[in-house]
Amino acid sequence: MSTRSTVEFLKTETGAGLLLAFAAALAIAWANSPWTDTYAAFIGHPVTVQVGPFLETMSVLGWVKTGLMPIFFFVVGLEIKHEILRGELSNPRRLALPLLAGLGGVVVPAAIYLALNAGPDGAPQGWPTPVATDIAFALAALAVVGPRLPPALRIFLLTLAIADDLAAVALIAVVFSHDLRPWMLGGALSTLLVMLAMGRWRGAPYVFYALGGLLLWGFMLKSGVNTSLAGVAAAFAIPLEPKRPGQPGVLQETMEALHPYVAFVILPLFAFTAAGFSLRGLSSQEAAAPIALGVALALFLGKQIGVFGAAALVIGLKLARRPTGAKWLELYGVSVLCGIGFTMSLYIGALAFPEDGALTQAQVRLGVIGGSLASTVYGMAILAWAQARRPREY
Repeated sequence: MSTRSTVEFLKTETGAGLLLAFAAALAIAWANSPWTDTYAAFIGHPVTVQVGPFLETMSVLGWVKTGLMPIFFFVVGLEIKHEILRGELSNPRRLALPLLAGLGGVVVPAAIYLALNAGPDGAPQGWPTPVATDIAFALAALAVVGPRLPPALRIFLLTLAIADDLAAVALIAVVFSHDLRPWMLGGALSTLLVMLAMGRWRGAPYVFYALGGLLLWGFMLKSGVNTSLAGVAAAFAIPLEPKRPGQPGVLQETMEALHPYVAFVILPLFAFTAAGFSLRGLSSQEAAAPIALGVALALFLGKQIGVFGAAALVIGLKLARRPTGAKWLELYGVSVLCGIGFTMSLYIGALAFPEDGALTQAQVRLGVIGGSLASTVYGMAILAWAQARRPREY
């Protein structure tokens, strides 16, 4: 991305993070109000979509997760492709720190969750839930509390979160794809190959890519593969080059066009439909159950230990340098913010426990929101303290 587009991206993420918080708070308030039944009825309301031979009936929450969230993953895929080919991920020296720190931020939270869910009352299938970082929330928190902190910290956080998202997408593909249908997978692969070939046609109308993406999504849905992969796969078919010399690249134009809709419509709608859970009937014993406690501690402790520990090791071994101008305390504060899992953790948690009842879903959501909130408050406090020390040191 150019400097200007990166700045605009961060501004959009900041606003999106605040809107996400509002949508989640509204959902939780409604789910615990006297009108809780209307919230459950809304997100569970069945909606049927039929286009020719295609027929599918899902709840409102199901359509948001299965139909709208792939657009979010499409934008994530565009960001990943750009960073790999032209951005931070294209430079091995710059890549080492956020990539290895991100790896630590995947392994340690998963290990903490599994350690707390190893007993007979545990649910080990939920281990992928705390591995991802919510880009919007984390960048919003950093922007609010640390406007004078080094810009390199923001780039480090952004790159690490993108690497985490890539790991999360890979986990979704491996862990949460079931009952595969080979003919439908063949249709998805054929569609993707056509889209990749179309990428060589610089003047291809955008509607062709949209139709190809819809067809790819339909095949993925019927194949048994999670539809989030359709979004990522379609993104890698979008060419970097512009349609005409002197214009922005097709990938950049597509990303800039879709990003506000994803940030201000799709993600808040997902937060509103996925974050609401009722505290009624949820005792303190159930709130401290292995699922809720495992997710919360994996996000709050696992992320900061994994990210900061791996970063310190990489820097200590002289495989990479600290982000330019950043101090250890500031790097630690950003590592804590990586524990804000929210959107991705809610999404993966819903995949891990699709039919385990309202109590299990409430425990997952409680763990995600509790761990993310603790990471937000503690991380912002650390960074506010770090920023307050700067004027006395310079």
